[in-house]
Amino acid sequence: MILIDWDEYYDLHFKGYINKNDVRDRCHPQIFKHEDDGQPRNAIVLVHGLTDSPYFMKDIGEYFCTEMGFDVYIPLLRAHGLKEPEDMKDASLIEWRKDVRFAVDVAKGSKGKVSIGGLSTGGTLSVEMALNNEAAIDGGVFLFSAALGLASHAGNLAEIFLRTPLANIFDQIDRSSLINSSPSGNPFRYSKMDIGGARELSKLIKELDLLTDRDILNQPLFAAHSEADTTAAIDEIEELVDRSYKGHQRAEMFRIGKNFAVPHASVVLKNPVLSVNNSPLEPSNSFFDQMMESLYVFADKHSLIGDIKQDP
Repeated sequence: MILIDWDEYYDLHFKGYINKNDVRDRCHPQIFKHEDDGQPRNAIVLVHGLTDSPYFMKDIGEYFCTEMGFDVYIPLLRAHGLKEPEDMKDASLIEWRKDVRFAVDVAKGSKGKVSIGGLSTGGTLSVEMALNNEAAIDGGVFLFSAALGLASHAGNLAEIFLRTPLANIFDQIDRSSLINSSPSGNPFRYSKMDIGGARELSKLIKELDLLTDRDILNQPLFAAHSEADTTAAIDEIEELVDRSYKGHQRAEMFRIGKNFAVPHASVVLKNPVLSVNNSPLEPSNSFFDQMMESLYVFADKHSLIGDIKQDP
């Protein structure tokens, strides 16, 4: 297995926008690849969440590569991972879709089935891509704390607020930095949820609601979610999985009980996120290995792994 920073992402996709030097260390788009032996390989695009970076998909990506034989492509969404972000003024649902599409097009070069998945907003973008591009996503869909709706009773109100001019006013008033540069700051995500980015997520959720009301995912669907998630609504995931299962019996949900207190982003973490001074910032998922073993069984059952040769 080879883990590399995806430098071509800057040269071919982000050219004229940013370069590698503009992005924080270990927040770069990444690729997990096998040595090229001329044989086709299945591939997966893994999309990170709002305010965070490809770092959060590293543990999932490593498993897909080493245990399942996939080539793994982890894009960087526009306006994320920057060393000096004034705000998320460049956040754009249109551009995020382009980021995902670019990664999917590159993943086709592995010449096997292409799957897609992601954390939170990355999961939402993955569902949209799979619904709108069945020919491109001919593998599976793998969701981790996908944000198909905001959690809590106030979630719908928050989504409505984000679509109003008032959200723009609040965004202009709040000029606090997205980067906590202290030794205890998080080196892999922004320090706050910027309204500009949240507004784009709200648009995505609204548009996806219309899609999922009309269509179901035809690809095999595996979704992992924690009942303790206070960010993304679990009932939206339950409904998506239930409708997909009734449609073709190829959907499964890995549910983490509320008493285990696994928070939103931690679902994808095999190891905790630490600050520069090694203080704990985000706990790991104590069920990570069990979750990935279930994912493996699901993928194998639905012919998403196949007989493609794996590196020793």
